[in-house]
Amino acid sequence: MKALIIGISGQDGSYLADLLLKKGYDVFGTSRDAQGGSFRRLTYLGIKKEIQLISMDPEDFRSVLVAIKKSKPDEIYFLAGQSSVGLSFEQPAETIQSFTIGILNVLEAVKMEPRDIRVYHAGSSEAFGDTEGAAANEKTPFQPRSPYALAKASSTWLVNNYREAYDLFACTGILFNHESPLRPARFVTQKIIQTAKRIANGSGEKLVLGRLDVSRDWGWAPEYVEAMWRMLQQEKPDDYIIATGKTQSLEDFVSKTFELLGLDWQNHVVQSPDLMRPTDLSISKADPQKAKIALNWEAQIGLERLIKMMLEGEFLNS
Repeated sequence: MKALIIGISGQDGSYLADLLLKKGYDVFGTSRDAQGGSFRRLTYLGIKKEIQLISMDPEDFRSVLVAIKKSKPDEIYFLAGQSSVGLSFEQPAETIQSFTIGILNVLEAVKMEPRDIRVYHAGSSEAFGDTEGAAANEKTPFQPRSPYALAKASSTWLVNNYREAYDLFACTGILFNHESPLRPARFVTQKIIQTAKRIANGSGEKLVLGRLDVSRDWGWAPEYVEAMWRMLQQEKPDDYIIATGKTQSLEDFVSKTFELLGLDWQNHVVQSPDLMRPTDLSISKADPQKAKIALNWEAQIGLERLIKMMLEGEFLNS
């Protein structure tokens, strides 16, 4: 089996590559500059030399087509795009384009191929918007409240349209928050972990955050890539919510982090209105029963263990 991972240099792409290699796949990965990229996460996992890297711009159809012709994949995993909700308010056009044009080019290229290629698309729980505390399932309507969420909703609808119109094996994993030591510094979870570690080592700084009352469903990223793979092994393509089914507040995340370091978080955290987004979701809640039944997949790592592993992991700072 051959797999093409578009966006291999990120957290999910790196863990997915590791998983597929262990399953005996030939793994190809794309980057805008395959020769010049550092691929630090692949190096961290000790697998960079086993990946066949291809330069590709997801927003250039010819580039996508060439990459698919070169790799001849059985499965394509589309994980590329601007991945920060906060940054999407500053770069709305770039964010929307990176997801919608990218997956559109992949679907068009696959439609033209004579071989059957299965496509996984990385969706996001952000597309649901504010469900007012109700647990979202696969039938919950999208109500995006950020440029990032709008982009993810649009790209999911594109996948659904191509699946119906052209009978493609294309599906979306609607992933809720999932973390690991490979998260970039701009993500709030990594910011909390790294700042708390410095404080514990005597830095004397304060951890500056926005809202602490927001609640999210946090899972362990290496488990979530297993769900991605399982989606493409099904008899028929479908969309699935991937989550733990347990929601906890950002304050819980902060307090558990400092507690594991032997500190009282209230002595080290300050809030700033500058870090509060225009339309931040209060509660993100998931119902992952469909994945549990159909994919035989269920998250095993809880929040405290997740935080402990992030505290122990190596921080790559990019």
